[in-house]
Amino acid sequence: MVGAGTDRTKPLITGGPAIVLVRPQLAVNVGMAARAMANFGLSDLRLVAPRGDLTREDAQAAAAGALHIFEGARIFPTLPAAVADLNVLWATTARERGQGKRIEAPAAALPRIAARHAQGEKHGILFGPERTGLENDEVATADVIITFPVNPAYASLNLAQSVLLVGYEWFRAAHGDAPPFELVARSPPAPRDMVLSFFEYLEESLERSGFFRPEGKQPVMRRNLRNIFHRIGLTEQDVRTLRGAVVRLVEGPRAAPKTRRRPRGERQSPPESEA
Repeated sequence: MVGAGTDRTKPLITGGPAIVLVRPQLAVNVGMAARAMANFGLSDLRLVAPRGDLTREDAQAAAAGALHIFEGARIFPTLPAAVADLNVLWATTARERGQGKRIEAPAAALPRIAARHAQGEKHGILFGPERTGLENDEVATADVIITFPVNPAYASLNLAQSVLLVGYEWFRAAHGDAPPFELVARSPPAPRDMVLSFFEYLEESLERSGFFRPEGKQPVMRRNLRNIFHRIGLTEQDVRTLRGAVVRLVEGPRAAPKTRRRPRGERQSPPESEA
C-alpha cells in the first residue's frame, strides 16, 4: 500500500550517500529500508552478500512505492567491492568498539556528509546484519562511526529504522527542514474596528448577565477577556462566528420553523405536468 502522502505529480528527489547493507538477513527489511530511503531522497542502495530471498513477494510489498530503489539495488560479494568507488565511509553501530575513531550522532554527521557530498565527494553509510551488527573488521574500514542517541537500556534498532533515522537527518541537511505544507488562511485577519465592535457587544452582554462582579475588578476582567482573544489572532470569520454564538446565547434558541402537517389520510397531490 502506497502511503497517503505519495504524490506522483512531483519530481522524485534522488542522490545522496550510498546506503550499504552488509549481509542483511531478511529481504523484508531490505524492502522497508528502500522505502525509508525513498522517503528522504536517497537512491543508491548497495547490498553485500544478502541472505534473504529478494524475489519474495512480501519483500517487494514492503518497499511500497520504492520498487525503483529495491529492484535497482546493486549486489556485491564483499564489502571492499561494494565501497571501492567511495571516498569516505561511515559505519553505524550501537556499541563502543574501542577503535579510536571519531563518533558522531546522525544530527551532526549528516550535515557534514551533505556539505562534502555537495563538493563532489562520494560517501557511503554502512549498516550491519540485523542480529549482530557490523563486525569489528567491517567497522575498521570506516572513517567515522555514527551512533544513535537512544535509550541505553534498549539500544537495538531495526535495520529499516536505522536507515530511516539517517535518511531523515540527510534530508534535513541537504534539502532543509521546512514542512512540506503550511496552514492556508481561509479568512483574512479581522480589522481592529470589527474586533472592537465584538468586544463591546460581548462585554455589554456579560455586564447585563452580572458577570463583572465585584464591580472593582471590572477593568481587570475586561482586559483579561480582550487579551485572550488578542492572543488568538482573530480572523474575520472567527469574529462572525463568535458574535453569532454570543447573540444566540443572549437571545435564546431560535423558534423552530412552522411546517403544515397533512391530516391523516390526505394524499399529496402529484406535481402538475408542464404544458
